[in-house]
Amino acid sequence: MSGRRLDWLGLTPEPERELPAAVAALRASSHHPPEAPTAPAELAAAERRRVERLVLRGSRHSWLRYLAEVTELVTAVAAGAGQGPEPGDRSAALLAAEVVLDHHRMLIGLPGAGYGRTARDRAALESAVRTLRSTPRTGESR
Repeated sequence: MSGRRLDWLGLTPEPERELPAAVAALRASSHHPPEAPTAPAELAAAERRRVERLVLRGSRHSWLRYLAEVTELVTAVAAGAGQGPEPGDRSAALLAAEVVLDHHRMLIGLPGAGYGRTARDRAALESAVRTLRSTPRTGESR
């Protein structure tokens, strides 16, 4: 074995299974419509390939960097929740937030600085989950 730490790969399979479609939906809803629209299935497949590359050839650092990107997408949706037109795909944001938050909480059981490094993201995700669960969609009554 190369001596490369791989313990981060065994945390949980949910990010690999659940994040690609949710992140693709968040990426699609967070940008202005592209010049050449891409089908949701194509976006999800591209995201799945990205996650696969990270898992097979990435490092703990690159994986956490990817999850930080997901956190930014989620918090952008949560920040716009209840503020006029829908800021993005709320259900995808909530799913992604819960999956990444669970992952980050499990880092406490691994050696290294991963748990401490993700403290800010955990706090942001906890806030986003509360917001996304409690703020009605635009046009809904409380």
